[in-house]
Amino acid sequence: MTTSKSIRRALALATLALAAAGATAAGAEVRLEHLTWTELRDRVAAGTTIALVPIGGTEQSGSHLVLGKHNVRVKALAERIAERLGNAVVAPVLAYVPEGAIEPPTQHMRWPGTLTIPEPVFEAVLESTVRSLQRAGLRDVVFLGDHGGYRRSLERVAARLPRVHALPEYYRAATEDFARQLQARGHTAQETGNHGGLADTALALAVDPALVRSDRLQAPRAGDGADGDPRRASAELGRLGLERIVEVSVAAIRERVAAPARMPRP
Repeated sequence: MTTSKSIRRALALATLALAAAGATAAGAEVRLEHLTWTELRDRVAAGTTIALVPIGGTEQSGSHLVLGKHNVRVKALAERIAERLGNAVVAPVLAYVPEGAIEPPTQHMRWPGTLTIPEPVFEAVLESTVRSLQRAGLRDVVFLGDHGGYRRSLERVAARLPRVHALPEYYRAATEDFARQLQARGHTAQETGNHGGLADTALALAVDPALVRSDRLQAPRAGDGADGDPRRASAELGRLGLERIVEVSVAAIRERVAAPARMPRP
């Protein structure tokens, strides 16, 4: 009888230990910059093989959205994606990206606060980032580009290096897929917009309402820098988009990292 009780007690303690370990793993820190080097080393040794590189941009998005919209959004999404994957860490956000020429100003550089760097500099930073992460033992590096203007740069760098993935699925989910979700709920393409409209604003509200100046929501106006009408945006709508982005990205990443390595282009 005593032996039986001891066995049951041991099994109960083992179950509790496993549950605690599971809870710890489920809530594990995914932000690279919040880990020590030994913690990262141990994480890699335990099976963490993926590094997500969130790439934002510091640019205008109309008078109602903050300049760092992309940076805050891609960080939040990258962390959710990493948590869902279970074997990934998230590198610091790259907030300095090509946004047009400075003199004379082009693209988003026509509005104050936008920051830009040349494409060759941007690509060099990406390449060094990849090499650093892979040197640490992280096999697959995934670029999560939240802004469409530098997609070709992501693709060029990914083509030059082994086991680097530009992941266009992430951007398509945030734009085309989310636009279809909104239109299925009665919002027009003109309202949804391509930049600073209902779609962008709804995603921002879902990530952090402080990103949006609600008292400045207005119909499209020449010179404001936004495309679309943000006035009916809500956090509820934005959450639909966030979930779609995470779901699509996780599936695409799992498919990419399971594929055999391709030879990089010279």
